[in-house]
Amino acid sequence: MSLIAPKLDDRHFQDLVDEAKKRIPHYVKEWTDHNVSDPGVTLIELFAWMTDVLLYRLNQVPDRHYIKFMEMLGLTLQPPQPAKVPVTFWLSAPQNTAVTIPAGTEVASTRTETESSIVFTTDADFVVQPPELTAVLSRIAAGQNQKQYREQNLRRLAAGFEGFEAFSGVPQVDDALYFGFANDLSHHILGFQLDCDSAGGAGIDPTLPPVVWEASTGNADGRWLPCAVDLDTTKGMNVGGQIHIHLPQMGRYAVNKQDQYWVRVRVRDISAAERQDGMRPYQTSPRLRQIVAATWGGSTPATHAQQIDNEFLGQSDGAAGQRYQLRVTPILARQPEETLLVQVEGAAPQPWTEVEDFADSNAYDPHFTLDSVTGELRLGPAVRQPDGTIKLFSAIPPRGANLVFRRYRTGGGQIGNVQAGILNTLKTAIPYIARVRNREAAWGGLDAETLEAAMMRAPKILRSRHRAVTEDDFEYLARQALPAATGRVKCLQPRPSAAGRVAPGQVYVLVVPRVPNPAGFLAPEQLEPAPEHVTRLESYLDERRLLTTQLDIRAPAYRWVAARVQLRAAPGISQADVESDVLARLYRFLNPLTGGSRGDGWPFGRELFLSDVYQTLQGLPHVQFIRNVDLFVTTAGGGPQGDPVESVEVVAHGVIVSGRHEVVFV
Repeated sequence: MSLIAPKLDDRHFQDLVDEAKKRIPHYVKEWTDHNVSDPGVTLIELFAWMTDVLLYRLNQVPDRHYIKFMEMLGLTLQPPQPAKVPVTFWLSAPQNTAVTIPAGTEVASTRTETESSIVFTTDADFVVQPPELTAVLSRIAAGQNQKQYREQNLRRLAAGFEGFEAFSGVPQVDDALYFGFANDLSHHILGFQLDCDSAGGAGIDPTLPPVVWEASTGNADGRWLPCAVDLDTTKGMNVGGQIHIHLPQMGRYAVNKQDQYWVRVRVRDISAAERQDGMRPYQTSPRLRQIVAATWGGSTPATHAQQIDNEFLGQSDGAAGQRYQLRVTPILARQPEETLLVQVEGAAPQPWTEVEDFADSNAYDPHFTLDSVTGELRLGPAVRQPDGTIKLFSAIPPRGANLVFRRYRTGGGQIGNVQAGILNTLKTAIPYIARVRNREAAWGGLDAETLEAAMMRAPKILRSRHRAVTEDDFEYLARQALPAATGRVKCLQPRPSAAGRVAPGQVYVLVVPRVPNPAGFLAPEQLEPAPEHVTRLESYLDERRLLTTQLDIRAPAYRWVAARVQLRAAPGISQADVESDVLARLYRFLNPLTGGSRGDGWPFGRELFLSDVYQTLQGLPHVQFIRNVDLFVTTAGGGPQGDPVESVEVVAHGVIVSGRHEVVFV
C-alpha cells in the first residue's frame, strides 16, 4: 500500500512566541512591556509565524524521505493474522447416516446493541459419522501385576440379555473397559447409552468417579490421550444413563490383537488431594447390561474470517497499470482457490496468479498484486526502457473483459481472540444441527502492522534481504514466517572450536511457541512447537539459507525448576491472596517468555542462582518476612523433589522454566 507520511511538527506558533518572550530579559533588560499591544511583541509574533511555517515543512522531510524509501523497497504493512479455534457442533439427535458440516460454515458471537458479532468460518468439511462398534473388551487383574482381556458378546450387549462386570471384582488401578470402532471418530462427540446394575459400582462418590476416558493415538509408543467428559448421568456407572465424551485425534491401535480405533475408560490412582476432596475407589465393579454407542456431533477448526464469493471488480480498459479496489478489507492470506478471474465474452474464465511484485513478470504472464491491508489490486505497469521501447510487466486483460475475484476472506485481528463459549450462534443453517459453541478460547489473532512498526522493520529487511546468513537473519525470518505462533526465537551457530563435534554449517533455530497466558504456569505441551509449524518454518527458511547450511529447528532445552518458599503473611491478610501473589511473581520471573530481569524471557544459557529468586520476591505486599527459599531441579511440570540446590546450570541452548512452586506459611 502507499504508506501514509506522518505530519510532524514539534513546536507550534505559541510555543515559539513564549520561548522568544522568555529570552527578552536576558538580551534587553529595559524591555518590560510584553503585552500583545507592544510593537516589539508584534514583530516576535510575525517571526514566530514565519518560523512555524518553516519548521512545519522541514520537519516533514526526514520521515517522508524514510517512508518513500520504504516504498521504493516494496515494503508494505503486514496484514492482520486471524485467530483460530475448534468449534463444536451438537446434533439434535443421533443420526443413522453421516451429517456433513461444509467448509465455510459461519458461526458468530451474540450481537448486541453496541457491538457487532464476531464471525468465524470453518476451514474444511467435517463429516459426523455414526459409530461402528465392533468390540468390547475388559482388562482385568489376573494375578500379581498381570492383566488379561475378556471379550464381550456385542449381540447380547445390544439386546441387554445379560450383564458383565466392567472391571475386576474389586477394581484395581489400570483396569479398563475398551470400546473398539471400525471407523475413525476423531474429534467426534461420542455418546454411550448404558444400562447399569444398581448393585454394582459401590464405594465411590457418584460425583467423583475414579476413572478417566482415553482414546488411542496410534503412536508407536502406545500413548493414549484423555477425553473431556461433557455429560455423565450414570453416576460413575452406578445407574443407567448417558455418557458423552469429546474425542481427540485418534489412530489405529492393536488391543488383544485387534487393530481398531479404541476408546477406553480406565480406573486410575487417586491422589492425596483428591482423597481430601472425597474421591474414593470402587469396592465392587460396575455391572453393565446394555451398551449402545452413538455420535452427537463433532469439533472442527474455524478461523476468524468471513468469506466473500465472486466479487465483480469492473471491466478492463485495455491499459497497463490498472487498479481495482476490493470491497471489504483487510484481506487474509489467500488460499489456492482464492484468485482473480478474467472473463472474455465467449470464453471460459481465466485464473490469474498473484505475485509479490512484477520484477520477474513479462508481457505474457497473467500476474497481479494485491495489498492485503488496503484491498488494492494492481495489474502490471508499462515502463519505458533506456532505448525508448516500452516493456510490459504483466499481461493486460482485453478491453471489456470482466474482472471477478473468485473468493477471498476478510477478518483477523486481536478482536478474534474470544473467550470460551462466545461463539454460540449458527449463521449458516445445517439440517440436524441443534447448537454450536467454542469449548476453548480462540488464539492467534494479531492486528495489522502499524507504520511505526514497519519503520522499525525496514533496517532488518535491508540487512537480510530475505536471505538467512547470520544468526539475526534466521531469527528475523523465523518471526516473519509465523508471526502469530512464534513467541521467541534464538539461533545458535556452533563456534569453530566445536566444529569437530557437529556437522559443518550446522545452524540450530530454537523456537518457543506463543501461548495465550505467558506469565502463568506453562504446561510442557505448550512449550513444544506444533509439527505443522516446524514444517512450515523448515520450508520457509530452507528457501532462504545458504547452500551449505544445515537447519535444525527444535524447542530449546528446557530446565525445569521449582521453588519452595517459607514466609509469614501480614496479620489480617488472606493466605490465599498472598500465595497467589508469590506464585504469580515466580511464574512470571522463571519463564522462557516473560522471565529474566528485562521481562522478555529468561536469557538463553544464563545460570539461575538462589539469590535471583530472593531478589524477585523482594517487595511483596502483605508479607511480613520470608524465612527460607529452597530451589529444586524438577521434572517437566513437576513440583519440588530431591535435594535443594544453590544454583542451576543451563546449557547454551537452554532456558529456565517454572515447575509447580510451593508456598509454606510459618
